[in-house]
Amino acid sequence: MQSLMNRYGIVGRNETLREALATAVLVAPTDLSVLIQGESGVGKEIVPRIIHDYSKRKGKTYIAINCGAIPEGTIDSELFGHEKGSFTSAIGEHEGFFGAADGGTLFLDEVGELPLSTQARLLRVLETGEYLRVGSSTPRKTNVRIVAATNVDIPNAIKQGRFREDLYYRLCTINIKIPPLRKRQGDAVLLFKKFALDTAARYNIPEPIRLTPEAEAVVNSYKWPGNIRQLRNITEQLSILSESRSITPEVLAKHGITPNSDLDTGIATIGGNSSTQHDYEQEIKILAHAVFELRSEVQELKDKLQEGNWHDTHTSTTLPVPLSTQKKAQHTQPLELDIPTAEEIIDDDTLNIGDMEKRNILLALQRNHYKRKLAAEELGISERTLYRKIKAYGIDE
Repeated sequence: MQSLMNRYGIVGRNETLREALATAVLVAPTDLSVLIQGESGVGKEIVPRIIHDYSKRKGKTYIAINCGAIPEGTIDSELFGHEKGSFTSAIGEHEGFFGAADGGTLFLDEVGELPLSTQARLLRVLETGEYLRVGSSTPRKTNVRIVAATNVDIPNAIKQGRFREDLYYRLCTINIKIPPLRKRQGDAVLLFKKFALDTAARYNIPEPIRLTPEAEAVVNSYKWPGNIRQLRNITEQLSILSESRSITPEVLAKHGITPNSDLDTGIATIGGNSSTQHDYEQEIKILAHAVFELRSEVQELKDKLQEGNWHDTHTSTTLPVPLSTQKKAQHTQPLELDIPTAEEIIDDDTLNIGDMEKRNILLALQRNHYKRKLAAEELGISERTLYRKIKAYGIDE
C-alpha cells in the first residue's frame, strides 16, 4: 500500500482512504464498471488511473473526460463520434472517445452532469458494447472499460428525474467512496507539507514554507469544504506570496482559514449535491436569529396596539390615541398580523437561498480571478452549470 501511495503521490494515513485504494487494486484486473463517489476536490481522478495501470489494459489507451465541461449540444458527438454532414459543422467524420479508447479505459468524470439522452446511449454501450455515431444507423462495437466519477447525490438525482436509475445500477457494479479531507484527521498537515515542498521545487524557491504548531492546529480543525484542491491552492498562494517562511494562524486567517470555520468559502448547493447540503447552516442560523428578534418586536407592537396606545421605548413618552379611535377599537376584533415563522422565511428560496448562491458564486469567481473552470471546481459543479447560473443571476464578469 505504501509503495502504491508513493507511486501516485498520495499522502495520508486515513484507513477509509487506504481501503478505497485497496479496492481499486483488487477490481483492476476485472472488466467490471466502477463508480467513484466523493465531494469535489477529494482526488477522485487518481482512482481510475490506478485501475487502468493495474489492469490488463495498461498498455492501451486511457482517456479522461470531464462530462460537465462539454456543451450539451456536442457531447454525443464527442463521446460517440459523428458522420460527415450529420449536422451543420460536421465537415468530416469524427471517431469519438468510445472509438478512440477501444481496448482501453474511459474515465467519465462528473457523469452526473450527462443529459438524459446521452445517458440512454451510455447505457446501451455498457449493456451491449455497441453504439451509434451521430447521424448513422450502423452499430459499431467497442471494448472499453468504463470508470465513472461524480460528486452528485445520484439517488437524489434519480428521484428528481435527472439521472436514470438503470444506468446508476449498471455503473455502480463496484462503488468506491473517497472520504472528504475533514474526515481524514491529521492528513491536512501532511498534505500541506507535501504541497509546500512541491511548490518550492517547481518554482525554485530556496526554502519551502512551514506551519507553526499553532497553525498546524488551525489547518487540522478547518473544515476544508474545497478538500485537497482548496488546500493545494492555499499552500501555493502562501508559498509565493508570503514573505515569511513560517506560517502562523494570523497568516492563515488573512486567507480565510480560521479554526472550525467553513463560512464564506463559496460552496454553493447546486445540483442536489448531498456533500454540500449544509453549507448554509451558519447563515441560516443567523437569519433565524434575526427573524426571532423581529417576531419579538412585532409581538410587542401588537400588544401595545391592542392596549390602545403607543409607547416610544427610546423617549419614554406615551403618545395619545384619539378617543374616536379608542371607541372604534372596542368594537373591532384584536389586530392580527400575518407574521411568517422562521421556518417559512428560511424555506423561501427567493428570500435567501438565491441571494446566498449568487453571493457564493461571486466569491468563488473573485478568488479564482474570474476563471470559470477553477471557480466551478471550487463550487463542486460543472463549468456548464456555473455558466447557466452566471447568466441567470446577471453576473457581469
